[in-house]
Amino acid sequence: MLITLTLTSCSAPDPADPAPSTATAAEDPAGGSAEPPLGDGHGAIDGAAEVAEPQLHLITLDPAGSVELLDLADETRTTLGEVPGTTATSTDGRYLFASSAEGTLTVIDSGVWTWDHEDHFHYYRAEPRIVGTVEGDGEAVVTPGDSGTGVFFPDSGEGMILDKDALGKGEISTVTQVSTDPHTGMFVPLPGSLQLLTGAGPDGTGDTVQAYDADGRAVPDASAECVDAQGTITTRVGTVIGCDDGALLATVSNGDVEFERIAYPAGIAVDRATGFSARKGRPTVAAVAGDQGLWLLDTRQREWQFLATEQPLRRVTAVDDREGHVVALTDAGTVLVLSSGTGETIGETEPLLEETIADPTLLDGVELVTDQQRSYLNAPAEQQLYEIDFADDARIARTFPTDDAPVFFTETGR
Repeated sequence: MLITLTLTSCSAPDPADPAPSTATAAEDPAGGSAEPPLGDGHGAIDGAAEVAEPQLHLITLDPAGSVELLDLADETRTTLGEVPGTTATSTDGRYLFASSAEGTLTVIDSGVWTWDHEDHFHYYRAEPRIVGTVEGDGEAVVTPGDSGTGVFFPDSGEGMILDKDALGKGEISTVTQVSTDPHTGMFVPLPGSLQLLTGAGPDGTGDTVQAYDADGRAVPDASAECVDAQGTITTRVGTVIGCDDGALLATVSNGDVEFERIAYPAGIAVDRATGFSARKGRPTVAAVAGDQGLWLLDTRQREWQFLATEQPLRRVTAVDDREGHVVALTDAGTVLVLSSGTGETIGETEPLLEETIADPTLLDGVELVTDQQRSYLNAPAEQQLYEIDFADDARIARTFPTDDAPVFFTETGR
């Protein structure tokens, strides 16, 4: 296995004293992230300032790869550098992982994050920077987890777990490396020192899931069938991987991996889930169900729920709050707020992406992300970022103009 790790020296100036965020701490501990501490002592982290509230930011990449941070508290902006050639992004709530089709994965530290300490939270602010790169074959599939970040290169079948403690120190190193046959798959970190690797099926997709230990060795009697594995997400309960017949839920108990299959309900002839999205750490997640509506998967109850919609959906995410809000982006570029209890549409925006919809290359990078209080949407052709109050009939709370098209974006500090 030949994988190159490179550090860069790009960084932003030292941040000013952090301003209070407009967001508040979640009432339910499940609403935060699961970021383990890097230093000694309760909540103390070397090189970071602990602050009173979440430091929520939006991070964007324009067509040239320029990386910009927008502080949602005071609307100040910070440019970190350039990451050209980006074709896909993902995040764990602190880092943005920018992949290119040529095989370069760039790690960007937003410098803001939340650590979920079960019954309370810690909020941090540090210097944002471009940490470095990982080189592989083809566009990397990145799967963040509590204990590390999984990286899989489908063109070569090579996978690794990036050391989260090292990333926090501005370093890139791996704690586990594996190699398998090339296929459309994933390498998923689990709590502790375990991880899941998909196995190649005859059609080039994953058809099995096998647990591996920290040394990259297959764990005996710890595998499960998962035909056409697509989409994964970590919830408060465990790790979900989408299969052609439902979801595979992996949990860790006393150091052992346990698999449970959550089958789709009988009698509902709609498309399967191929990607999942939710407010970070929540047990219920959402997925687009073809052009017929959406799926909700409650990992606590081990059950699916289908909600039909009149309009085809492009993106959907579960807020999973007391009111059961679900936020969706339609193919027409409107944002819907639905009730998970009734399926009713309780809010809808005007079309927000009329220009972007006309350009499929820009439309592919549109994302819809949600925290406890707001949803955010990028409109590349319109050169706008939208903040949407899903609890107030999908009201547009704020609009942030950008100097160039925000072709990729996400929220950090969660």
